[in-house]
Amino acid sequence: MRFKLFVVCALACGFMAYVLANENISTEVEDQIINAVPANKANKIVQAAEFVEIVDQPKKATPSSPSPAVAAAPDKKVQKAPAVTPKPLPTTSAGKLVPVVHVAPLAASSRGTDDILTVAGLKPQPKSGALVMPLEYLGELYDLDSTGYNWDPNNNVAPPDTPSTAAGGYTITSARLAELRSNFMYWFFDKDNYGGRGDYQFDIHASMTQLHKNLNFQMPFYGFRFNYTRLSLNGYLEFSDPPEYLTYPLVFPIKDWPNKRDPSFMGIFFSKCRVGRIYPSDLDQRTPGVYFRVVRDLMGRTDRFGVEVRERTMWDIRTGVVGADTFVPKHVVIATWKNVSFAGGIDNSLFTTNTFQMVLATDEVYTYAIFNYAVLNWLSHTEAGGDTTKGEGGVPAFVGFNAGNGTQAYEYKPYSQNMVIRDLANRGWGNGFPGRHIFRIDEQILIGSCNKDIDAALLPLTFAPESGNMLGGQVVNITGPCFDPSIRVTCHFDTESVLGTYVDRNRVICVQPFLKAEGYIRFQISVGTQRFKWRGKYFVETPAAATEKIFFATDDVHKRNPSEIRITWNAFNLTSNLNANVMISLWGYRETKIEPQLEYIDVIEASYTNTGSYVITPSNYLTRHNINNDMQFGFLQINLTQPEQYSNLALSPILWSRPIPLAWYMAPQWEQKHGKRWPRALCDNWIRADRFLRNFAADLPLCPCTLEQAVLDLGRFRPDRECDKDSNPSCLRHRGAIHCVVSGTPVAQGAEQQCCYDRYGFLMLTYDQMWGSRPRRIHNLGKMPWNEASKVPSLSMWFHDMRPFYSCCYWQEEQAVGCETYRFERRPSQDCVAYQAPGIAGVFGDPHLITFDGSAYTFNGLGEFVLARSTDQSERFEVQGRFQQLPPNYYGQVMATQLTALAMRGNTTTTIEVRLRPLHARWRYRLDVLADGRKVYFDRESLKFQHFDGVTVYTPTYLLNQSQVVVQFDAGIGVEVVENEGFMTGRVFLPWKFINKTAGLFGNWSFNPLDDFTLPNGQVASINLNDMRSLYNNFGLKWMLTDRDVPNVGAALFTREFGRMASYYSNATFQPNFVMDPADFLPSNRSYDLERAEELCGECSQCQYDYAMTLNRDLAHFTKNYYDSLVNMQAENAKRVVSCGVLQTPRFGRKLSFDFMPGAKVAFECNEGFILVGDQRRECLSNGLWNLPEYGYTECLREVYYTRRVAFIAIGIIILVIVPLMLCIVCGVYRYRQKQLKEDPHWQMTLPRSRAGSTRNLRTLNYDPEDDSDTDASTLKKSRSYDKVYRTNEPLPGKPQIDFPAKKWDLDMQDEDVTSSEGEKPKQTGRRSLRSASGTELDQHDGTPIDGGHRHDAEDEDDDFDEADVHTGQLHPAGYHQPLSPEEADQLHQQQYSPTFSGVDSRTSGASSINYTPQSAAQNRFGGVPVLPNNTQYYNRPPSGVPAATTTPLRVAPTGPLTQDSGLPSPPPLATSPTPSVQKSTEV
Repeated sequence: MRFKLFVVCALACGFMAYVLANENISTEVEDQIINAVPANKANKIVQAAEFVEIVDQPKKATPSSPSPAVAAAPDKKVQKAPAVTPKPLPTTSAGKLVPVVHVAPLAASSRGTDDILTVAGLKPQPKSGALVMPLEYLGELYDLDSTGYNWDPNNNVAPPDTPSTAAGGYTITSARLAELRSNFMYWFFDKDNYGGRGDYQFDIHASMTQLHKNLNFQMPFYGFRFNYTRLSLNGYLEFSDPPEYLTYPLVFPIKDWPNKRDPSFMGIFFSKCRVGRIYPSDLDQRTPGVYFRVVRDLMGRTDRFGVEVRERTMWDIRTGVVGADTFVPKHVVIATWKNVSFAGGIDNSLFTTNTFQMVLATDEVYTYAIFNYAVLNWLSHTEAGGDTTKGEGGVPAFVGFNAGNGTQAYEYKPYSQNMVIRDLANRGWGNGFPGRHIFRIDEQILIGSCNKDIDAALLPLTFAPESGNMLGGQVVNITGPCFDPSIRVTCHFDTESVLGTYVDRNRVICVQPFLKAEGYIRFQISVGTQRFKWRGKYFVETPAAATEKIFFATDDVHKRNPSEIRITWNAFNLTSNLNANVMISLWGYRETKIEPQLEYIDVIEASYTNTGSYVITPSNYLTRHNINNDMQFGFLQINLTQPEQYSNLALSPILWSRPIPLAWYMAPQWEQKHGKRWPRALCDNWIRADRFLRNFAADLPLCPCTLEQAVLDLGRFRPDRECDKDSNPSCLRHRGAIHCVVSGTPVAQGAEQQCCYDRYGFLMLTYDQMWGSRPRRIHNLGKMPWNEASKVPSLSMWFHDMRPFYSCCYWQEEQAVGCETYRFERRPSQDCVAYQAPGIAGVFGDPHLITFDGSAYTFNGLGEFVLARSTDQSERFEVQGRFQQLPPNYYGQVMATQLTALAMRGNTTTTIEVRLRPLHARWRYRLDVLADGRKVYFDRESLKFQHFDGVTVYTPTYLLNQSQVVVQFDAGIGVEVVENEGFMTGRVFLPWKFINKTAGLFGNWSFNPLDDFTLPNGQVASINLNDMRSLYNNFGLKWMLTDRDVPNVGAALFTREFGRMASYYSNATFQPNFVMDPADFLPSNRSYDLERAEELCGECSQCQYDYAMTLNRDLAHFTKNYYDSLVNMQAENAKRVVSCGVLQTPRFGRKLSFDFMPGAKVAFECNEGFILVGDQRRECLSNGLWNLPEYGYTECLREVYYTRRVAFIAIGIIILVIVPLMLCIVCGVYRYRQKQLKEDPHWQMTLPRSRAGSTRNLRTLNYDPEDDSDTDASTLKKSRSYDKVYRTNEPLPGKPQIDFPAKKWDLDMQDEDVTSSEGEKPKQTGRRSLRSASGTELDQHDGTPIDGGHRHDAEDEDDDFDEADVHTGQLHPAGYHQPLSPEEADQLHQQQYSPTFSGVDSRTSGASSINYTPQSAAQNRFGGVPVLPNNTQYYNRPPSGVPAATTTPLRVAPTGPLTQDSGLPSPPPLATSPTPSVQKSTEV
């Protein structure tokens, strides 16, 4: 029995040895067999060889004629066979002998079809570089350098390995480049000049299938970056170990990672292989096996091989892959599998081989892979179900890429693991070669070659560039289906369709039309009559935010009348031919109809050399007369004049400028139309039109008061591209500002808020200056539908908001009426008095949470949970987080988790997901952002801000690695995600309308921490923050998500890939560490870790916990950083900001400071020629109010207006003072009169009524009874200053006494001078002189009395006179009253004296004439006659000189009401006037 067992073992060992011996033939024997040449053939070769003497430089020999096998297809290029370098022959001094091989035509091979390698018996199309060669072709030595090396592309001997970067090196010609690119296979060598094996990897065989290779540079691949690789015999380059056992068909990534290994690899033909064999008659006698070559640092290489590798690879990729127009390879890797057979086959199967090659080119940012499939004869190995003879059947090889670590994979459909894999050698058409397939593989796998056999409802479309200006003109290169020049291709951009232009079988070009849209739109193509099944997403850039391609050297284009405008552009954006001609034109935009109008205006330059710079001279366009001269802003456009001369295509790319004002071009036409003050006319027209539109300011969110608040309000505001402290600090239209923010998303009506801040961080207002914050009627993103006026992105905003800024303010003065109307009425800044800072909650660390109300706790759940969600059905939002277990530390598994992903969605918005990238995939991007499951990137300026349905996503402009992402919803909700060293934090910002409307792990925002732990059913859990176990079980796990919708919890929003559902990440049975203090859960022998935690974290308990759990310093550091940041944000937003609001700047004046915070003191000044009125300084009080002005509100008035105002004020004061005073006097007199009349019905007020009374008093005062002159008593002498006369009635000493004639002076005559020193004139008498003695007036013509009842009212005012009012004394015999004696006069004056009215005035108010006697008493010393208190006594008292016994009174007292005529004496008749006496006077 033992002997039988021994025999069996021996036989088994012998069989295994036999198999191994057949598979691992020694290299020496193999070379002898393969390279053996029959003697007769050797002789033929030697005889056919000729030696030509070459003098001086070696010359190229004439290429040999092709063999009949290739001549059968004369239209295909021929691949030359590898040349064999013979031993050098002795040469003479005159030169050297060079062998030239002449190949004779060969007869048909005895192998039949086996001589030509075929795929499954089908003969492939002949192509350059394919292994379809004559058997006896040896090669030719036609390109020799000074060292004697043959530079034939198919030479099997490696060139000298001497890289050089010296100047003046090798320069490749276009003919040489074309020759290199005409070969299908890249270089691979099995010999070198030193007797080595060249690129051949003899260490790779059946017993050792892979070999480690150091690259010594960073090669990006599928998000990761590697500086090494492993070359495998099994048709791939790998970067990590594959699983021990493979299950067919292969599925990547491995779902069970990390429990099972998930390899990272590039699979050109992933199948178990072994080294095959070739026949001695095969043309390419290079050794079967695996070849590998790395060519490094190509950018600086000047040696021939380095230059040729760089140029060939660069142009193959540039022309073969869309979007690689600027790619320059820095390193190239060439891996070739020549004549490899399938594993598990019989001996004869070693001759059934495949040959394929992988070329990798990278600049350490982008990586491209070229798959060259030369020959495919078998499909699968035996383990995958293939047969043992031909390798057919079973599961074919896997073709594609796997990122590894369970992340992502790409399988090249429909070829991979499908029977049509044999078509890889006949499809692809990369660079025009069947069998060449090109990919971009650095971040995502993008196919660069056409795919003919795939068919589905939604096929991936590869195109570049992936974005373009909304105005159109972007040339889009498209790859997807295989194209035919006779079949029409239609490109569909959203709602616009254009026809494509055929380039080659692998590429079609479409020119983007003018699109009235923004953001991602549908992009589809249709081939022939097929439906639009090839689809993708195309990003439309708004004109104001598009990639700038025309640059302005200065700001002259914005001025009113610049002298010149200098522009530059990148000439290569149009064509690589710098001698091409371009045309520069001007376009404008307006909205006079419902459709937007983008119209052509004029040609600036019809033909100009594409130098990349041009100077526009506005004076050249003074005589233009455009029909559409009402356009106030527009664009410059540059395009090729004859593009077919440079690209063989009648298509030209178009370069657009940013929106610019058109005053530099249109100003002369506007001046002819509106006059020299055309800016004012344009502004007035806009103001009239804007007043008809609705008021939009009420819809906008209020601006924060300070820059710190604006930066923290991430739910409503984002940085403004025009004024960003990080990327664009120029702030052209906001001078003095350092940063501006705008609304992240349009409000319901499409408006946009703008808030700008000065260097001190305070809000700039238009009430203070024209550069302040200006709200906008139209958001830069527009409003759906975008194809209507006032809703077009960027264009409508410029038409309604930017255009008037230039015409009203920029081209006028700041104090112009139009500018002030624009600033104060139409686009006024909104102050921050009612601003409300958002509520903030966050999660960080492993993980730690802080609620909206400030409650801090730790929850180490494993799975997907609700962080915050709205309980209001009208305003819904959800923010969800994914927590995964931390990697193990030095001591083993870590029972804690960390935040790795966030998913969020608004009411009806796009779902946004932000993920933490794997550890080794963060070299370029730190975070992955997915919009509805599709990855988006922010690494270009025009893609920094991306808008989706109801949500805007952006990254800070200064970041390129996507380590910070901000998501803003149209409801004012913001989510910020920050990553540092692989640890992320998430913060949620909510406006105040969500107070008492939130739930989740972030609690209910009610300013009351007691209800933070509200359960999904609405109940509040009684939780102790220090009891982590109770918090974990009774609160945290209640918010765990599943893939189904749970009431009040919802369903998970995360994108599911590779079959990983919520259950893959969730584990409700996971038991984390529930002890918070490290001193309580660390063992006693880890005191150093405890000390280290205290040293790193200080008093931060979250930081200490994280370090003690993970021993990761980075995690501890950023936990502390995130905690401090979140606490500081909450404290900052909790502060009550007191602001005094807007303090208007006086017109024609300015404020010396613009601060409006408590304690600010603002002073005012006026412009020259204006006067300040009101308070010169105002102060902001601590209660948020400006102090009340002491001297009135501040104004600046012109001097003439100021003077006029002062006069009006004085008049007003006088009126306001005198009128009330007069009213008071009248009222007082009236009340006094009423009182007197009540006591005495016959009482009459004695007030002077006319000037006649004063005249009569004067006559009385001047009457002297002792004067013996003949002057008439009724005549009064008026002395004048120039008469120099004093009436002393006494002669002067030593002067003679001279009597002058008396002069009569009738004071009733106001306009005549009745006194004169030149003789005597007739007496001038007034109407009162006509009064009769009986008291009646006489007619001046006939002397008849006039009835008193019929007298004029004006005369009634002068007739209120009584004789007793003149004086009480004896009646003169002539009928005149004698005046009072001095004693009587003094006595009366003591009784009553009025300083306002003289006694004479009060008693002579209506006398017609006064005749006084010489016996009249002298006037009193006060110059007036006292006013008597009661006039009643004078009516019944007889006159002086009349006996008292007379019973009949002189005048009967009236019994009725007193009138103005009551008591007036009747003047004596004119005939009774006494003879005037002569008045004595003495001249000085």
